[in-house]
Amino acid sequence: MDETKLFNGHAEAYAAGRPSYAKELIDCLYGCYGVTADSVIADIGSGTGKFAAQLLERGSTVFCVEPNDDMRRTAEQELGGLSNFRSVKGDASDTTLEAGSVGFVTTAQAFHWFDVAKFRSECARILRPDGMVFLIWNIRDESDPLNRDMREIYTEYCPHFKGFNGGIVKDDPRIREFFRNGYEFVSFANPLYLNRDAFILRSLSGSYSLMEGDARYEEYLKAVADVFEKYAAEGNVTIANQSVAYAGSI
Repeated sequence: MDETKLFNGHAEAYAAGRPSYAKELIDCLYGCYGVTADSVIADIGSGTGKFAAQLLERGSTVFCVEPNDDMRRTAEQELGGLSNFRSVKGDASDTTLEAGSVGFVTTAQAFHWFDVAKFRSECARILRPDGMVFLIWNIRDESDPLNRDMREIYTEYCPHFKGFNGGIVKDDPRIREFFRNGYEFVSFANPLYLNRDAFILRSLSGSYSLMEGDARYEEYLKAVADVFEKYAAEGNVTIANQSVAYAGSI
């Protein structure tokens, strides 16, 4: 299966429903790891540009490398007016970027889709000698009852659901395989405060989510809405969430 096609039809919900990343995480990249407004960054698997937008705001030049046409076009619509935005049709094993052309590689909410060895090789090719890689996720706190309920719903209704973040776990073997020589881990609270519509869009934005027309879609949508009603207070729910990054060189 071409897993990039799992995002077909999800771009609109992804752009509307997916959260940004904690400001403190972005501050950390720029304050602790040498990223600057002059940096050239390759954001691999950039999707609709959710993470890249926060780098572009800081002035860095960002090559947004995305294989899915729907997702890439949405990013172009959202970010195309920025002079430091570059849209690239490519993937984790073939970015099409020139060798030694970037100072940093980022990938947000995407590493779990990649062939680790091929991605590592491509990072080594496009990075400058002192370059760094950041593997980034928004991670749900699964001790939170709301998140546990949502896991049950996705498991019940969504055949492509493998777990949150593609089943990636802290210090996952895939992460250790990628960095090999060690890495640093940082984590910042990024709770999500969502009204009913935003909560439903957040669920529909998943690559694994059912879409209108799928079997059991209406039943699935009702189950999601029921979780919102169960936990809502004054028209909103809070989803326990962390923005995390694994930082290292290869």
